[in-house]
Amino acid sequence: MIIFCPLLLQSATLKPYLLAVKRTLQAAMCLENFSSQKVERHNKPEIEVKESPELLLNPVIISRNEKERVLIEPSINSIRVSIAIKQADEIEKLLCHKFMGFMMRRAENFVILRRKKIEVKKFHLLVFLPLLAF
Repeated sequence: MIIFCPLLLQSATLKPYLLAVKRTLQAAMCLENFSSQKVERHNKPEIEVKESPELLLNPVIISRNEKERVLIEPSINSIRVSIAIKQADEIEKLLCHKFMGFMMRRAENFVILRRKKIEVKKFHLLVFLPLLAF
């Protein structure tokens, strides 16, 4: 007997998208400790300061549809991940807004989280290698 379950179909369509995001993040997380080329003894995230274009890698966009996508911007010592979450109705918009506020208020506990948003309706993470080396 075969039981039809829409949740199983949804997870089957979501699985390749999440697998592509996971593998791309694994490849982009090969970070090195790299000091600034302009200021001695300074180590800043290259993806944020953009002083040397040769240290920035090509950004990758993985999209499930026009409302669900992930932008991965790697560099030699940092990576910025922007996640667009589907917000179809007012309830989903409210939940997403509350979740982003919750995460931003606890930014000190999550060493890799940005505080300020670059674009509305997106969730941004900044991973910087010296912050990860405890």
